[in-house]
Amino acid sequence: MSAAAARRRKQLAAKAALLASSNDDPITTQMNNLLATTPDLTESIAYEALQLAQSQVRKNVIHGHYNLATETYGYDVLCKLLERNKASVATQLMTLLVQVLNETHTECNDEWIVKIQNIDKLNVAAIDTLKHVNGGEYTRLMKLHAKFLKSVLAWSNSLGKVRFGPLQFHKLLADQLWTMSEQSNTNSSNTDKSSNSNDDETEGNEDYSKVGLQSDAITHYALAEDITTILSKLSTLSAPSKEETSQNHTCPPCIREQLLTRSILLLLSIENIRDAHKLLSSYLSTIETRSIDELKTSYMSKTDNKAPSHPIFLSMLVEICRKNAKTGPLFNWLLKSFNNELQTMYKHEVCKAYVNNIGKVYFNILPPPSMMATIENMMNMMGGAGGMGGAGGMGGGINPAMMQAMMSQMGGMGM
Repeated sequence: MSAAAARRRKQLAAKAALLASSNDDPITTQMNNLLATTPDLTESIAYEALQLAQSQVRKNVIHGHYNLATETYGYDVLCKLLERNKASVATQLMTLLVQVLNETHTECNDEWIVKIQNIDKLNVAAIDTLKHVNGGEYTRLMKLHAKFLKSVLAWSNSLGKVRFGPLQFHKLLADQLWTMSEQSNTNSSNTDKSSNSNDDETEGNEDYSKVGLQSDAITHYALAEDITTILSKLSTLSAPSKEETSQNHTCPPCIREQLLTRSILLLLSIENIRDAHKLLSSYLSTIETRSIDELKTSYMSKTDNKAPSHPIFLSMLVEICRKNAKTGPLFNWLLKSFNNELQTMYKHEVCKAYVNNIGKVYFNILPPPSMMATIENMMNMMGGAGGMGGAGGMGGGINPAMMQAMMSQMGGMGM
């Protein structure tokens, strides 16, 4: 028997002993009787059981019985409530569970990853029963579930072994946010969240506009390294319009290209060149319908009245990141040529933070000291907003011959 298996067996034995003693606890007995109510568990009975479970969670934390607090009175009771479609009541226990996981410094291990996945499955199913019955409550619970998944991700980032949290948690959150975006009636594409005046779009620090939800979702799909799903989502979105590709356009770029650019910048900023290259190559070969040669020519032209192309910018960026720090001048030129496009993107300051980190990681180009703390904070939060400086101030000229040579070498993208 391995050391891990022996340790787990010992933990289960200890838990069984504690649970056996708790069977004589009148509070536990009453809670179990309430949860066993048939045929229907009413909201009032479920709420009474919730209050008893919460008190047991707190009591066991105080006495150091952490497994009972988190697993028996936290996870197990949660599952019983959700299996009976009591999502509204269960939300309070879900919040308490994450608080206790943090308070007790419970490690985010494989067992808890499976538990969180099961809670997500049960809660989504329970919430879905309200979709055509009570739209307001459905929307409220969907938002609360997204907050729960974000808090779980923060816990796993602090007390897990994977940088930024497990891929599985990013996938759960991304799916939840994208589903919410599909239900959103708001088609706002404002580039600055502060300009959104609709209370349905913003709530505290959260942005529930369609573009906001899609952008957050695509961020977490990238962190989940789920390139297949990113491509699937992008394929459902419209190609850029004439207005969106005109020179010096004031409208945001088309959402499909915004999401593609955000994904690639994020992947490069966390040094995942493999998936950045895979995503872009697949996008160009399966989704992009415009002539790549024409887009290349347009990118270098100053007279065709077209904005710089996102796919060409990304192709050059990925290519120079695959080379070495000597391509720093080309990196600076590339950013300067694309700066106006970045400025019109949703939460452009976050994209600028990714860009600044790419310059730091690949080309030893350090942003101003005042930005360093902001960049590090953004990288820790992965997707959190922050006041980032622009990239347009980066200097450095570019030899046209270098530019043409780079264009000719972009065949690796399937161009």
